Amino acid sequence: MIVSPSLLAADSGKYSEEIKEVEKAGLKYLHIDVMDGHFVPNLSFGPNILEGIRSKSKMIFDTHLMIANPSDFVEAFIKAGADIITIHIETSDDIYNLYNICKGNKKGFGLAVSPDTPLENLNRYLKIIDILLIMGIQPGFGGQEFIPKVLERIKEMAVIKKTSNFNYLISVDGGVSEENATDIALAGADILVAGSAIFGKADRSEAVKSLLSGNVIK
Repeated sequence: MIVSPSLLAADSGKYSEEIKEVEKAGLKYLHIDVMDGHFVPNLSFGPNILEGIRSKSKMIFDTHLMIANPSDFVEAFIKAGADIITIHIETSDDIYNLYNICKGNKKGFGLAVSPDTPLENLNRYLKIIDILLIMGIQPGFGGQEFIPKVLERIKEMAVIKKTSNFNYLISVDGGVSEENATDIALAGADILVAGSAIFGKADRSEAVKSLLSGNVIK
């Protein structure tokens, strides 16, 4: 099980220190939520933030673009240091081109899907993606509670992955906590994106242990 702490929940006054803390806890991924105030009603990180923290960390920068026009920014985020680019299925009809840009730069490529978007919209792309990010909340703000129906969506995409022999990792972002992490893992998730469940705790190593305390999560 991969835990990818969400930088959105970190102390914005000391990103370098926050990143070092989760690295010390043994985590390899860092989830970076990019919001533009258009696709979602909130603003967050631009390429300059990635560029600023890139030299401070060897973590895999798992960059989640919650933006209306990803084609305008994918190359900028790659240049800034993203290792994986995930865009929303709802935001682009240029997915194959964006995939080719990422692969041409030797970067991972993922698709995210919001809770109310039909999963069948993903079908034609499942064989090419590295990550399928299933939103556990409505995108745009941290701190929301996990939407219970999303468990069935995770299960459905895990079955499709297995029966079709696809290679994508299932990532779940939004509302992940100690209370539901085991259920999310049992449903088929490979990556848990956790914000306040990690950065909201003083001891990051203990926070990770608590998140992964269920017997089924390794």
